[in-house]
Amino acid sequence: MSETTLASLSRRSFMTGSVSAAAAGPLMATSAKAAAPQAAASAEPRDLSAISLRINKQPYNLALDNRTSLLDTLRDHVGLTGTKKGCDHGQCGACTVLVDGKRVLSCLSFAVMNQGHEITTVEGLASADGNLHPMQQAFIDNDAFQCGYCTPGQIMSAIGCINEGHAGSEDDIREYMSGNLCRCAAYPNIVAAVVQARDETRKA
Repeated sequence: MSETTLASLSRRSFMTGSVSAAAAGPLMATSAKAAAPQAAASAEPRDLSAISLRINKQPYNLALDNRTSLLDTLRDHVGLTGTKKGCDHGQCGACTVLVDGKRVLSCLSFAVMNQGHEITTVEGLASADGNLHPMQQAFIDNDAFQCGYCTPGQIMSAIGCINEGHAGSEDDIREYMSGNLCRCAAYPNIVAAVVQARDETRKA
């Protein structure tokens, strides 16, 4: 057999093998994809933990993944949607709640960390007879919001700011409320609302 024939056979064999492999490739990929859901389905789910929380003076017994944030617990498991999810990275302040009277970014706090503590959300501010908290009323009186999305976090942060003793002057208020962003830029009215409610909030 001549060298030309051998070369031809080699090229023919190579091309035949390449075409066969290319044709089999999609079938192998399809088989792999079909097997993937079975593998995922066979994975063991993460165990849930029994967690007891006290929110707005009410007890809640929940079964949660230990990785569940306090924000997702409030919104998705307790149904308190007043606390807003903005950035979910602790940068906007929309998710601010009070834990034992102090400000906490609930998106950065795990629910399990807050057992044994008193959690207060915006839904827990009004009195039992329906009267608004002085800070809520001050935000209304001073038009301290526009779209309203950041307002629950602003109100909770304002109360925490006063509780922490950081509302002595308008400059202090601006400094210690700077972690709460308002895309509508209602900042002057927010400061005015905090000043209005400052004394009454200290008594509350």
